[in-house]
Amino acid sequence: MDLDDVLRRLASIGPFFTVPYGKEPPGSGFRPLTELYGDRLGGYVAEVGRRMGTGPGRVAASTAQLGIASRLWSLGLGCAALCGRVPDLAADRVWWRLPDAGSLELWLPEPVDLPQEALGDTVLGNLAALDAGLRSRFALSPRVLRGNTASGLVGALRVLMDRVPADGAAALASALLAEDGPLGAAGTFVYEEGLGVAFVRRSCCLYYRAPGGGLCGDCVLRTR
Repeated sequence: MDLDDVLRRLASIGPFFTVPYGKEPPGSGFRPLTELYGDRLGGYVAEVGRRMGTGPGRVAASTAQLGIASRLWSLGLGCAALCGRVPDLAADRVWWRLPDAGSLELWLPEPVDLPQEALGDTVLGNLAALDAGLRSRFALSPRVLRGNTASGLVGALRVLMDRVPADGAAALASALLAEDGPLGAAGTFVYEEGLGVAFVRRSCCLYYRAPGGGLCGDCVLRTR
């Protein structure tokens, strides 16, 4: 199965797994993620904060990062589950726009597939540039950002496991979330084949500070 077929199949899993691809964008206004992570980052976080009712501060910045991380993990992990390959999700290969209503939209102009073992490198490499901007502009701690990244990975895995055979994807996530993995410090992760996954992070995404917000299921504040 080639990557085009996989991306088409992903759309049936859910909106976070859906991404248009090909040389023609699905509308106007798309720009590379490298631009979002640069001069446009403050405006994007401000818009997220406006929609949430929090203003353009740390809560909005954390929510924005978690949303992007969840989208990237969904695409990468979904492809790994379906075909054992992942798309190159470097920030200059993924384009974005924010519609008037709804969440961030992504587009892959020229999908390039990589071995599934590259999942961590391609997603974490993308997020490194985003996290650097959020740390410097909004004083978000690496601990919070790492927890968001891990939470987005586990969330994507849970959705996949409900809809497609995902043992291979679970093994990839387990390696990333293991104590000696790149996200091992983010929380405690358990996967048992046939039973599912459990995850408790060691930080909070700050969503409880939003109007009407509460504690997420994996939040450290819930388990204290």
